[in-house]
Order: sequence, then structure tokens, then C-alpha cells
Amino acid sequence: MNRNSLTLTRAIAILVAVFLTLAGCQSTSKPAAASSAMDAQNNAKHKEQEAQPRPLLSEVNQLTFAGKRAGEGYFSADGTQLVFQSERQDDNPFYQIYLMDLETGDTERVSPGVGKTTCAWIHPDGEKILFSSTHLDPKAKQKQAEELAFRASGKQRRYSWDYDENYDIFVREGDQYQQLTHARGYDAEGSFSPDGSLIVFASNRRAYAGSLTEAEKKAFAHDPAAVMDIYLMNADGSQVRRLTSALGYDGGPFFSPDGQRIVWRHFQPNGATAEIFTMKLDGSDKRQITHQGVMSWAPYYHPSGQYIIYTNNLNGFGNFELYIVDTEGRHEPVRVIHAEGFDGLPVFSPDGSQLYWTKRSQGNKGQIFRGHWDHQAALRALGLK
Repeated sequence: MNRNSLTLTRAIAILVAVFLTLAGCQSTSKPAAASSAMDAQNNAKHKEQEAQPRPLLSEVNQLTFAGKRAGEGYFSADGTQLVFQSERQDDNPFYQIYLMDLETGDTERVSPGVGKTTCAWIHPDGEKILFSSTHLDPKAKQKQAEELAFRASGKQRRYSWDYDENYDIFVREGDQYQQLTHARGYDAEGSFSPDGSLIVFASNRRAYAGSLTEAEKKAFAHDPAAVMDIYLMNADGSQVRRLTSALGYDGGPFFSPDGQRIVWRHFQPNGATAEIFTMKLDGSDKRQITHQGVMSWAPYYHPSGQYIIYTNNLNGFGNFELYIVDTEGRHEPVRVIHAEGFDGLPVFSPDGSQLYWTKRSQGNKGQIFRGHWDHQAALRALGLK
């Protein structure tokens, strides 16, 4: 049942009630017992309608169409722009970063166009754009050509993310690019704090600095993401500090709306399951928010700070869906979308009224969709109201 049909049903129920009231004033021939039975039936029906959950999303439509795929869209602080990654260059098969004006639809590439890029974010001042890139890798163009040749051959391989050790974090301001990280290893998945003074990101740099234990070395040899940790640094790239240390992939970090906590997902060392966690900015007070025993990842705070939206495969590995959970993890998570295919990487607009996410289904390798978000319905569904 959608939002409009629910409203219509209630309106009809009210009109029926008014009609019955007027009829009762004009005639006293209806037996009292029959009237009571009808009232009881109407009350039961009304309670049944009220018990049905309201959909959290409405007015859903597709935002991006260009290229082979697009995803991970994040808003500017004023909600007028969206930065995202997309594969749409003929000479480069890898993601590049694009900025879209949400009013006009005008889109421009903001990354250099060479190498691989991922995980962009707009500074609160709206002038600087953060992203991770391998464009300084001397073999960047060679890797592009090799990937293009592989795809042209018609061969297929299972899609998997490339934790290229040449990924570094950059900021673009105007036409200039400033490199913020310089350590060998995968430095990516970065975002600014609400006040723009800090950057949180993920990195497996320890693996290349010779500081792994024997158990970590073994895990890294099998999966380079197994020793990924969360790091915090100043917005200029200084004072880098490590916040997590457990074996397994820690990644996808974002700040809470008040800038006091960080949300991220932690994969078990075998990579089969992941849960959502939060912590303070100094790495203390780590709290596990989900306990579903599946692959829960891509968490993002609602601007109210009352709940977190994320993705999991509770409904099957090929059917990732969006869920919400209160920020303390005290209530059962609530499913947001009921559709086949992949629904993930969700993000709320700054005012909390819109939800944007990446959707992949039959014939669609991944594009950004959006819909109207019902915050009040979400609070009721979570038992917060």
C-alpha cells in the first residue's frame, strides 16, 4: 500500500462515518445491536489499517543514466550538488568522479581522468572536493589499456573491488589538486567532518610498512582488505592517527551529524559477515549496533542523528536491501526496500527529506536512484515515536 492510497482509504472511512452519523439523525429505525456491531467492525478495520506500516520511500525515480555504472553519490552541505563516481569515459574503464548540479542536471568531471578513483566528498564550504585516486601511478594508463583489452576480449570475471596500493587521497579546489596522503597502500573511503576540520578514511598502509603480525601477514596475503583500519587526520593531511586495530576489514566511515562519533562497518577476517559499529573520534567507546550475522555495510546517519541506514544481504547474497536501525542498536532493524537486485550505498539529503542510493537490477549495472523519505514513519517503525 502506498502513501496516497493509505490517505485515500482514511478519507473514505471518514466520509462513511459522517454519512452514517447523518443517517442516524434522520432515522431511528436501525436496531441498537446492529449499530454497535457496525461500530465495532469499523473500529477493528481502522485499527487494522493503522497497524499496517507506512512505506518509508515514495516518489522513487532514477537520477543517473550515463555510462556503464554510477554510484556512491554524496551531497554538498547545502543540498544543491551531488558528487559521485561513474564509468563513462571511452578511454578509461575505471570510475572517475563527477559533480552534478541537482537543479539543472549539469554534470562535470572533477577528477583528472587518468587511473582509478573512488569515494568522493564535498567540503562544507562547497569549494573543495575530496576523493581517492591512482592517477599518479606511473602504470595508470597501462592498467587502463589492459582492462580495456580484457573487456574487448569478451572474457568475464566476477566483479570485485581493487584495493590498488597506489590509491591516495586528494582534494581538488578550483583547478588544483592537493595530495593529502603519501603512504604506500590503499588510502580511500574518506569524508570530511561536519565542520570540515577532519577527514576520516580507511587504509591498509600498515601492510606495506612492515608492521603486521604473523596472523595479519597471512590474512593480508589472502585478502588485502583484511588489515584495513580506520584512520583520522586533519583536513590538510597532518596528524594521521589510527582508530581501529581488529583483524578484518574496517571501512566505509562517516561522521555523525554532530561530528562527535564515527560510524563504520567491520568485516570478520573471513570476509563473510560484517556488522555496523560506532565510536568516538579518539577511537574509544566502540559500540556494535547490528547483530544480524550477515553482511551489513555502507552505514550512513540520518541528519536527525536518531538512526542509521545501511545495506545487508539478509534476504540473499544477490538481493542486498536497505535497512534502518536506531543509533543505539536497541530496536530491531527495519527493512526499507522490497525489490529484487542490489540496493545499497544509501545517503540522506542534508535536510533528511530525500534518500539517494545505488540500485543494480537486471539490465542495469548500477545507477543512482532517489526517493522522498518519510522521517516520521521511520521513527514510528523503529519504535522511537
